[in-house]
Amino acid sequence: MVGNLLENLPAPLADERFDTLLAAENVTIERIVSYSHTSPPSGWYDQPRHEWVLVLQGEGVVAFDNGDEITLGPGDHLAIPAHRRHRVARTAPDQDTVWLAVHYD
Repeated sequence: MVGNLLENLPAPLADERFDTLLAAENVTIERIVSYSHTSPPSGWYDQPRHEWVLVLQGEGVVAFDNGDEITLGPGDHLAIPAHRRHRVARTAPDQDTVWLAVHYD
């Protein structure tokens, strides 16, 4: 399948949009589109798999439960170990933020 991660972006939505691009036994690849979104304030992501994220467009801030925050812009990537509690603290308020997320064992 051929596609472009920056085409067919949804209109701004109430919630982030998660599109699975590939799912296999040990890896899942997603495109995530955010528009001024944050993670739900009620909790943290505590995922059983490692995650590697790349910002293709826009900006996002990933916060960790120890108080660290990392700002990512176009081309920036981050590896998040399994069970490292994190959340999206904010994304760009005036444009789509497009993430490529790879979840793996």
